[in-house]
Amino acid sequence: MLKRLGLILLSLLLLGGCGQPLATGKVEKVGMLVPETINDQVWGTKGYRGLLKIQSRFEVDVYYKEGMDSEPLVEQAVEEFSQKGVNLIFGHGNEYAQYFNGLSKEYPEIHFISFNGDAKNINTTSLNFEAYAMGFFGGMVAAHMSKTKHIAVVAAYEWQPEIEGFYEGSTFYDNEIDVDIRYVGHWDNDQKALDILDGLITQGADVVYPAGDGYNIPVIEKVKEKGLYVVGYISDQSDLGESTVLTSTVQHVDQLYVLAAQKFNDGELNSGNLSFDFKDEVISMGKYSPNVDNEFKEELNKHISTYKKTGKLPNE
Repeated sequence: MLKRLGLILLSLLLLGGCGQPLATGKVEKVGMLVPETINDQVWGTKGYRGLLKIQSRFEVDVYYKEGMDSEPLVEQAVEEFSQKGVNLIFGHGNEYAQYFNGLSKEYPEIHFISFNGDAKNINTTSLNFEAYAMGFFGGMVAAHMSKTKHIAVVAAYEWQPEIEGFYEGSTFYDNEIDVDIRYVGHWDNDQKALDILDGLITQGADVVYPAGDGYNIPVIEKVKEKGLYVVGYISDQSDLGESTVLTSTVQHVDQLYVLAAQKFNDGELNSGNLSFDFKDEVISMGKYSPNVDNEFKEELNKHISTYKKTGKLPNE
């Protein structure tokens, strides 16, 4: 019995000396990995704000690393975080789900959180935004405000559910609307996005949905120059021009960060894939432009309220 107790104590000492804290279920230190930058004023910036809110709420040290866009870089960053005593890591994108599924077994004392991915292990969680509905309501706004009946999406990737939602919402509102969808193939390629935009404007698009991160703001500025409209993406982008930005499809990533950390701290964060939507108050429409008439806003807000209560969109 004494020999067994001695072995247990020795094991605890060795674990402590290796910088591998025992999991307590409480937030101790928090790390964040970002594929691009925290200064994009959209997705990356909102993640960083969430990290700072966690720091303030739980009074813990937080760390972040930018440009984490490959498996070797992620592995190295996780090892560094582990040595610092981090026990909760956010991978700020869907690509991190795959990395974390492979790494998590090596770091059982860390809980790994990714976004819009597929988490498979007991200490991995994916926080998934149900983005279809926000795209749907954004599409209704675009169709309502278009004078040319030609609207456009400058998307990053085909898999984005908000793109299908935008198409369905706009054609539900006006079955004669023409929705032109183009793909940049990257979250952060300003020049390609602007080249695509030039072609869309030439072809008569008068409302644009720039569904990307890094190129979002340059697209809005270019649309503003042309006197046309946009529906903002991820952040409430009304401050870029209330006469240009009709509204925004907002994902409150920073609030979801805090919600996930609180659940972890309370021992209530489940592994696997968790979904969040309007009803969870982490997705909303942004401020409306004064150019959007009150009658339409009231109609749209009723549809959103119904969706929150029933989960049914107006075309269902």
